[in-house]
Amino acid sequence: MAARAYWQGQIRLALVSIPVEIYPATKSGAAISFRQIHEPTGKPINYEKVVQGVGPVDRDEIVKGFEVSKGNYVLLEDEEIEAVKIESKKTLDLVQFVGRDDIDVLYFEKPYYVVPADDLAEEAYVVLREALRSAGKIALGQLSVRGREQLVSLKPCGRGIVMETLRYSDEVQKAQGFFRDIPDARPDADLLDLATTLIDKKTAPFKPEEFHDRYIEALHRLIEKKQKAKGKTILEDVSEPAPRGGNVIDLMAALKKSVGSGGSAPKSAAKKAPAKKAPTKPAARKRA
Repeated sequence: MAARAYWQGQIRLALVSIPVEIYPATKSGAAISFRQIHEPTGKPINYEKVVQGVGPVDRDEIVKGFEVSKGNYVLLEDEEIEAVKIESKKTLDLVQFVGRDDIDVLYFEKPYYVVPADDLAEEAYVVLREALRSAGKIALGQLSVRGREQLVSLKPCGRGIVMETLRYSDEVQKAQGFFRDIPDARPDADLLDLATTLIDKKTAPFKPEEFHDRYIEALHRLIEKKQKAKGKTILEDVSEPAPRGGNVIDLMAALKKSVGSGGSAPKSAAKKAPAKKAPTKPAARKRA
């Protein structure tokens, strides 16, 4: 089954328009969905649309409403909402270009593949892709989809172009409130060398297929055990690492153990204070 387009329209750069289709670049991962069950009967619990003082209502009696004051609503039909005219519903206007590293990672939300809608659009599409690559820039614009106007970025990716939705500034919490009390001091050189050695030791190419959702796998195993146990409670004993002290001695020992005794000593570890001379024996002093 062919993928369903997330958005269809045109990218516009000044007087150039490029018909495109945009598709999700990601999909939902493995997940387990639980139902609420009425324990005495073992039957699932259903939810009904209910109006206070009226009872259950039919779906075709439900419309959208916006509360303008306490208990007062403006009612809107789906057709009225859909008919709201905004240019970005069909046109992604590229209004600004920024450097590749100018946007903080906190603003990026979700990636999409942008493809030319037909053969006629391919030439302009390729020109835009290569122009962005040559300039080292990311294009910014806004498009309207599924009830909101989203800020998006476009950047080249192999033969194609990837669009990423961006968060607006009021959706990102400022880091100062979380990092304000963290000291800005430079750590001990020995500790830094050990940590760097550990990072180098564990550095490898990123292979996403090697990572799995271990919690989902554990839930599947629990469900299988529960089936065999015929309702008996199963509580697995999970050993958690004991909390360690926050002093330098504990941190140094933990880093050394992590790096391993077989590795070469960090450079700064060699810069130790000179060893003290052994005390002169009493017999030696008498002979002198």
